[in-house]
Formats: sequence, C-alpha cells, structure tokens
Amino acid sequence: MKKQQTDIAVVGFALFSMFFGAGNLLFPPYLGLISGGSWLISLGGFILADVGLSLLVITAAAKCEGELDTVLCRAGNIMAKLIGIASVLCIGPLLAIPRTAATTYEMGISPIIGSTGTLAPVIVSIVFFGLTLFLTIRPSKVVDIIGKILTPALLIALAVLIIIGIISPIGGVSEKALIENSLFAEGISQGYLTMDALGAAALATVAISSISERGYNNPKDKVKLTLKAGLVAGLALTLVYGGLTYLGSTLSTAYGVDTPQASLMVVITNSLLGYPGKLVLCIIVSLACLTTAIGLTSASAKYFASISNNKIKYETVVIVVCLFSAVVSNFGVSTIIKFSAPVLEIVYPVLIALVVMTIFGEKIKNDNAFKGAGYVTLFVSLLSVLSNLLSINQIRDLLNLLPFASIGFNWILPAIVGAIIGGFIKNKSDDEKQISKYA
Repeated sequence: MKKQQTDIAVVGFALFSMFFGAGNLLFPPYLGLISGGSWLISLGGFILADVGLSLLVITAAAKCEGELDTVLCRAGNIMAKLIGIASVLCIGPLLAIPRTAATTYEMGISPIIGSTGTLAPVIVSIVFFGLTLFLTIRPSKVVDIIGKILTPALLIALAVLIIIGIISPIGGVSEKALIENSLFAEGISQGYLTMDALGAAALATVAISSISERGYNNPKDKVKLTLKAGLVAGLALTLVYGGLTYLGSTLSTAYGVDTPQASLMVVITNSLLGYPGKLVLCIIVSLACLTTAIGLTSASAKYFASISNNKIKYETVVIVVCLFSAVVSNFGVSTIIKFSAPVLEIVYPVLIALVVMTIFGEKIKNDNAFKGAGYVTLFVSLLSVLSNLLSINQIRDLLNLLPFASIGFNWILPAIVGAIIGGFIKNKSDDEKQISKYA
C-alpha cells in the first residue's frame, strides 16, 4: 500500500509539473489583476476550463489506455485523426512547446540580463531545447525525472512566493473589476489558453506508461491509479492558481488591463522579494516551462510514433519537435498567444464534447451520436471564430442567443441536438463490437 501511495504521488506530481507551464504562470495573475476583489469568480471559470476539463479528459483517456485516437474513434476515423492531430500539434511544436522557451526567456532570463538584442533569445532557445531533448529521449525516465527531482523544487519556489504575498500583500485590491465582460467567461477563456485539457489525453499516455513500468499490469488498476494521480495534480494546480490569482489582484489598484501578461510575474516577484525575486522567478519559470516541455515533447512523440505504427521512431519525432519548437519560440510569447486563441476555440469544444460522450460511452449504442455531436460542434466553433475574426455581427449575435453563450459554451446545445439526431440515424457498423471497447 505504501508503494502504491508513493507511486501515485510521484506520478501525480509529475502530471502537475507537466501541466504547470508557461500559460499557467501567465494567466492567473492577469485574471487577478483584471478581476480585483472579484478574483474568486474568474478563478472559478479558470479552474473549470483548466483543471475540471483536464480531469475529464484524463478519465476518458485512462478508460482508453491513454490512446487519444481511441477517445475520439467513435466519431469516425476522419474526425479522430483531424482533432487528434490538431490537438497534439497545438500542445506540441506549433504552440505550447515553443511558448515554454519564449516564456522562460521573457519572464525568467530577460529581467536578470536585461535587453541584449536578438541573440540572447536564440541562445536561450538552443540551450532550453537541448536540455529538453536530453531529458526526453529516454521515455521511461521522463516521469521519474520530473516527479522526483524537478517538481519538489518548483513547488517550494512557488510556495515561498505565494506565502510571502499573502502575509505581506503588494498593494490594495480594487473593489471593482477592471473589465466589463463576464469574469467567469473570461476565466474560462484564459483557461482554454493554457491548453491543459488538450494536453491531458496525451499526458495521460505518459502517466499510464509510467504506471505500467512500475508493475501495475491490471487494466483496472492502471485506470484507478491514473485517476488518483490526476486528482493529486488537480489539487496542486488549484492551490497554486488560487495563490497566483490573489497575488495578481493585489496589483489591481496600480496597473491596468493593458499590462503585458509576461511582465506581471516580474512585477510581483520584484515587489515581494526585491532583486532576489528575479532569481526566484527565474527558477520558477525555468522549472515550470522545462517540465512542461519535457512532458509535451514526450507525449507528442508517443502520439506520432503510434499513428505511424512506429514507422516513425519516437526518438526521431523528439528531435524534430525540439528543432521546430526552437525556431517558433523566437516569435515571442505575445505572438504565440495571439495565434493560438482562434485555433484553440475551434479544437477545444469538439474535444470536450467527444470526451464527455466517451466517459458515458457504454450507454450510447450508436456511433452516429458521436459523429453528430462532433461535426455539429465543429461547425458551431468554426462559425464563432470566423464571425469574431471577420466581424460578422449577424452571425455573432445569432450565436450569442444560444444557451451558455455568455460563459463561452454556446456549442453545448447544438452538440446535444447533433448527438440526438445522430442517434436516430442507423449505424452501419457493428455496434456491439464498438461498445465493448468502453465496457
């Protein structure tokens, strides 16, 4: 029993560190800043979109042995490959992994060395992804390296900062929020941008592999231990998010909504700890981003090796991901975030809809229900993003009439309708064979 508890803790802390990366440092303090005294409301939306959805995805992935395509397959091979590849690219070399190196430079290194031209971020990205490559190339060691070594150092540094900020607040907390939009919806939107729910299925694969290597071969035991490790990670994330959001709220009387997100943590650590705060922040940012880069690189490599039936080797994908991410990281945090938002608003809702249906998959006999929900959700998400990007007010106003639109979930009712209609369409495949996968 003691061994099992230790294994759950190690895997759980490793999951926490793989989740807790660039976006998790950027967004909670900014939410606190714009929310002022109502920071708990925006924090609730953030935790729902980040921790809540991530735990849902881990649950679905654990039931499917951690295979993302298996989570999505009942919506059809085309949908599974489309959303699967899009999700892994988002959490991989296109967005999330490059953002870790960019954030390490902008929040951790730059405040110490100052502005030194364009060469410094290039050098940082080379060193950062050199370390990522070295620590990821052996997949069996990933969880132990993160869970036993890097995570404790990260948690200690974060705890020191948060406790000092609670004991000696930086400034006053504004009574009114600095934005007029729904704070809960803003929290959900910022939670999307962390990309944790997208990464959860892929990271669950890493966790399940580690659990198997620890001698747990019974499928039910692997699911149970993966879920418990997920809860450990979720609790740790919630506590840290709460602390960081509160720290941001103590700046709400001194800074405005136009404050760059990457600079907020610099302001917080300088205000609380002075110059040593820059060193503490450098440690926090570097560890948080490195552990996330390791986890996401490993997860991305496992996925692409799997869908190629290992024709493309794990090690080859790791090298390609690190090289490509090093290049993209030099575009900077703001550019990467700006590019990622519309992509995530399309992919996230489809993944969430299919994950929820997978959890209750044994009760849904017709695969066309999955297809109906998936394609309708994709259509609504595309309309939402295009209407915002192109300022098509008529479509935007129509979508805003849908239930839950005010909190960012205008796709829920269309997804339910799509699932019901799909459920009435006769399924040509062998239903019982499909259902047995989820029993």
